[in-house]
Amino acid sequence: MEAPGREESDVDYESSCSSATAISSRRSLISDVSYGSSSTVSVRSLGAESVGGHKPHKANQAEWEAIGRVRATCSGGLGLENFRLVRRLGNGDLGNVYLCQLREPRSSACLYAMKVVDREALAIRKKLQRAETEKEILRTLDHPFLPTLYADFDASHYSCLVMEFCPGGDLHVARQRLPGKRFSVTAAKFYAAETILAMEYLHMMGVVYRDLKPENVLVRDDGHIMLSDFDLSLKCDVVPRLDCRLAQKNVKGSGSYCVLPPMTPVLSCFYGGVGNCSKKPAPTPRDVPSEEEEEHEDRNNPEELEVGPELVAEPINARSKSFVGTHEYLAPEVITGNGHGSAVDWWTLGVFLYEMIYGRTPFKGENNEKTLLNIMKQPLSFPRLNPSSGKEFEELLRAQELIRSLLVKNPKKRLGSMKGSAEIKRHEFFRGVNWALIRSVKPPEVPRELRRRARSKEALATTVQKKKVVVLSKKEKEEPYNSSQRFDYF
Repeated sequence: MEAPGREESDVDYESSCSSATAISSRRSLISDVSYGSSSTVSVRSLGAESVGGHKPHKANQAEWEAIGRVRATCSGGLGLENFRLVRRLGNGDLGNVYLCQLREPRSSACLYAMKVVDREALAIRKKLQRAETEKEILRTLDHPFLPTLYADFDASHYSCLVMEFCPGGDLHVARQRLPGKRFSVTAAKFYAAETILAMEYLHMMGVVYRDLKPENVLVRDDGHIMLSDFDLSLKCDVVPRLDCRLAQKNVKGSGSYCVLPPMTPVLSCFYGGVGNCSKKPAPTPRDVPSEEEEEHEDRNNPEELEVGPELVAEPINARSKSFVGTHEYLAPEVITGNGHGSAVDWWTLGVFLYEMIYGRTPFKGENNEKTLLNIMKQPLSFPRLNPSSGKEFEELLRAQELIRSLLVKNPKKRLGSMKGSAEIKRHEFFRGVNWALIRSVKPPEVPRELRRRARSKEALATTVQKKKVVVLSKKEKEEPYNSSQRFDYF
């Protein structure tokens, strides 16, 4: 969903060069869904398992099991007749999103988000390919911080995508509720870290996101995030590899690399355990260096330390000339139209982190044209904040340094442009973040706990209201008692 005042562009320079600031505001062309339409399940798959296949991260989820149970009873596959639309959650540029539930009585407690797209309307607007690309991407995803596509099917001229429902809303709405309409640096770090892991996976899968903003970062019931909206994403080729990083002892931010063979070590790490990455064959007597050789090696390379293998999955060769994204988040190379790649995602990460901490985007102007001019010409600056402690001040300085590294106008010099998330995760701002166990960290806000507290307060208020004692003023106490009731005596 789109926030008021933010407009999204999707002009493709390769097919239209009429205007660099052409706008296509998010609006809905779908007013209703016909329940009487016949529906069929779509079974096309592009290099990935079908939607009904195995999703390891959702294997034990009640919603996934309910979908599987209903699918097993449907000879023709899942269709619109298996769902009950509860209410509309919002609308985007391509269609409406509805809260829905399965009609099967045993599964009625499971809630889903259904995105409904009018294919005929999109064909007229020449945006049908965007909807198809989003569907293809969603079918391939299986990550804790990305949406699960439970089913997709067609009903009449509508396409329906049944996805995960996030009851916590999005980070844009969450920010509006906070004092000063901004997150603390600690909260911003948490959400940025999970977003980086989601985009790391996307890049490894050959997907450039291109639409990061708080409105597209949803909050699950447990408080962890989920990226949404992939209709502006770019599909490309990528070959993940492991780099063995050699860092300099006691030298901040330095290091050299030795590149290991691509793909095979990556797969062995994924399927054989992380320990396999660092295992080496037992040395033979000829391989064991003598004390003199070790001393000579230390003298020649006194400050070099092998840190270990590092996953690099950046589609650095991806190129597109499409003018897509939200104006306040557009990277300079998108505005010039000379071609852009995966580095645009790290630019948007910088804008995202800036907005989370300061409550506004760094280059917003009076209008869209002024905003684009500011992105191209205006130097980066930071509003003055008043940290409550020295530790928070140091965290803020590290956040500013990271934002500066991400919002470099030259994409070749931007942090993450060559080695992607591997470079960003090493930044001082993320020191102490346990990337492997981040799902074990308690989020800044947990929607289910907020609802539980709200219900407790409501129950307490009701109890107090029932036990409320009327307290009379001094004047009321001195006045004679006048009964409004009439008594009849025998």
